[in-house]
Amino acid sequence: MAEMIDMGGGDDEGPALAGEINVTPFVDVMLVLLIVFMVAAPLMMAGVPVQLPKSEAARVSAPREPLVVSIDREGRIFLRQDPVEPDGLRDALRRLALTEKDAVVYVRADRTIPYGRAMEVLGIVSASGFGRVSLLSEASTASTPPPAAR
Repeated sequence: MAEMIDMGGGDDEGPALAGEINVTPFVDVMLVLLIVFMVAAPLMMAGVPVQLPKSEAARVSAPREPLVVSIDREGRIFLRQDPVEPDGLRDALRRLALTEKDAVVYVRADRTIPYGRAMEVLGIVSASGFGRVSLLSEASTASTPPPAAR
């Protein structure tokens, strides 16, 4: 005689409910919402059409080329891309300070030049009227050893 297995349904209430969730309808709804948002997002960025008033205010200036002072391995100084004599750096920076006083001056120096030379150039930049100076460096990697001391 065949045995009946009780599925835990109790007294003739029918078979027990399975503990599984059908996620297919949920995924379908999420995909539809994704498509709706992908179509609607560019439309929300367009904004409300308005007629702007005319103004005589000055236009926002175009972005300027960064002000970079570089010192190469041989100790030559460059202002942006142009070579500058060491004695002419102060005058060149003072001329630029008249129009770009609020600019940040980025100083790049080869790692092999003496520290004193880099500090000398930083002093010239500061004395030329620029209050914001930033030193540029290269990102360090763990596999790159530090340069040997001389």
